[in-house]
Amino acid sequence: MNNPRIIPIVMDSGALSDAAARAQETTPDHSHDHANDPSAPIPGRAPVFLKVADREIDEAEIAREMQHHRADNPHTARADAARALVVRELLLLEIERLGILKQAEQFGEETLEEAAIRLLIEQEVPTPEPNEEACRHYFESNRERFHSPDSVNVRHILLAAPADDIKGRLAARDLGEKLIAELKQFPERFAEYAMRHSSCPSRDQGGELGWVTRGQTTPEFDRQLFMLREGLVAMTIESRWGHHVVQVDDIARGEPLAYEDCAQKIASYLELQVKQNALHQYLQILTARYPVIGLTELEALAA
Repeated sequence: MNNPRIIPIVMDSGALSDAAARAQETTPDHSHDHANDPSAPIPGRAPVFLKVADREIDEAEIAREMQHHRADNPHTARADAARALVVRELLLLEIERLGILKQAEQFGEETLEEAAIRLLIEQEVPTPEPNEEACRHYFESNRERFHSPDSVNVRHILLAAPADDIKGRLAARDLGEKLIAELKQFPERFAEYAMRHSSCPSRDQGGELGWVTRGQTTPEFDRQLFMLREGLVAMTIESRWGHHVVQVDDIARGEPLAYEDCAQKIASYLELQVKQNALHQYLQILTARYPVIGLTELEALAA
C-alpha cells in the first residue's frame, strides 16, 4: 500500500505560530552568502505540513522537537514530535482565549509558558482524588502486583565494548556465545572464565554480583535479568557496557504486601490514570475547537 502523500500547507506570513516566529527570529540571515557564493543554497522557510487553527508548525520546528522523541523509525519520531507540538499549540491557543497568561505565577524554574499550561490544566481539567473504596477495589483485583521486590543471585562475565564500536560489540557477542557453549559442558569453569575475560571488578570474585533487586543495575540489563529463569542463560545479554554471559543461581520472589503497605502508591497511580483520561478528553474538546490539519497524515507515515 502506498504511503499517503502530504500536501504542504501554504499560508501567508501573518499566520506563523509563536514558536515558528521565534525560530525565524533566531535563524541567522545568510542572504549575503548567496550573493558571494552562487553555489550556496538560497535561504527560505522550512516547508509546512502541519497546522493548528491558524498557526503553522514547520518542519524545522518538528526536527528540533524530534531530539526528545527517540525512535528506531524516523517517521515514528517525527509523528511523536508533531503530536507533542500540536498538544502544545492547542493548550497555548486556549490559554490565549481564556486570558490565563496574565494570571500565571511561576514556581521554581518554570517558564511563564509552563506556568500558564499548569494553571490551565488545574482550572479546566479538575480530577477528583480516588477514595479508599476505589483503592481497595484495585488492590483486591491486582493482588499479584503488590509484593516486596524480587531478587536474583547472579554471576556474570562482562565482555566490554563501547556502544559505538560495532565491530567490537560483534566480537564481544561472538566470544560470549563461545563461552556459553563451553560452560554448558564445563559449568565449573565459570569463575575461571570470569577472571580471564570479564572487564567487571566482580571478576575477582568469580563474576559474583550476589543478590540483586530491581533498579540496582543498568536499566537495560535489569529489565532482561528479571525475566530469566535459573541456570546459565542461553544467549548473551547486551547492555551499554557490552555483552554479558549470565548465570542465575537462585531467584527469591517477593513477599505479598498488605493493603496498608501500598495504599498511597495505589492512590497515586489511580489519580494519575484519572488525570490522563481527563486530559485526553479535554484535548479532544480543544481539537474540535481548533482544527488540526496534517497530523493524521504524519501518523499514517509512521504506521
